[in-house]
Amino acid sequence: METNRHMEEVIVRRAPVTMRPDTTVQDACREMRAQRIGAVLVTDVQGHLLGIFTGRDAVCRIAAEGRDAAKTTLAEVMTEHPDTMGPQARAVEALRVMRDAGFRHMPVVEGDRLLGVVSRGDFQATEEARLENDTYLWERL
Repeated sequence: METNRHMEEVIVRRAPVTMRPDTTVQDACREMRAQRIGAVLVTDVQGHLLGIFTGRDAVCRIAAEGRDAAKTTLAEVMTEHPDTMGPQARAVEALRVMRDAGFRHMPVVEGDRLLGVVSRGDFQATEEARLENDTYLWERL
């Protein structure tokens, strides 16, 4: 079983859903529902990554705070400058970063070029097992 995949092998959606910062949260959520995805990447007109907006953001930053999704823009509630990985990074390392930081989506970028996004569900059971094994070993040292 392969546990040394690179991020470029993990990317499922090579053309991620991107939106501009002035898009309303309501429009973003409608698109997320239509595409059956958990996150959209927020980009400028040149396609450079500015931030990420997730379903968790919709709950924690919109619904829980009583904000109007039809009037709130992604720029107001997105996570700016999200952690990213390059296409040659190991999948297990991305999984480790995601687990340690407590998020479920990781944009994959090469220089200024956005290649895709991965979510926790895109990783294989062998990668999850390797991460658990590595964690166990580090805790014993």
